Amino acid sequence: MGTGLEKEKDIMKCVICKKGKTKIGKATVTLDKDGATLVFRGVPARVCTNCGEEYVDGEITASLLKSATEAARSGIEVEVRQYTAA
Repeated sequence: MGTGLEKEKDIMKCVICKKGKTKIGKATVTLDKDGATLVFRGVPARVCTNCGEEYVDGEITASLLKSATEAARSGIEVEVRQYTAA
């Protein structure tokens, strides 16, 4: 299973700065869910070469949200995790 990002088809113009184009990179994503705060490092993303805006694929986002929900249910308040593809 890949990262959900393919080099050529996922290059896009940044919708925030409207000047840069995105390249494949990594992001740090912080989620707050029902009292739990999770920080995911090394998340595959498209990153703007001009302003640094990060775009995370919908499938990856769904996976992160599921992890955050499970963490909140287990009573975790704050946790930092390295992203690993499911």
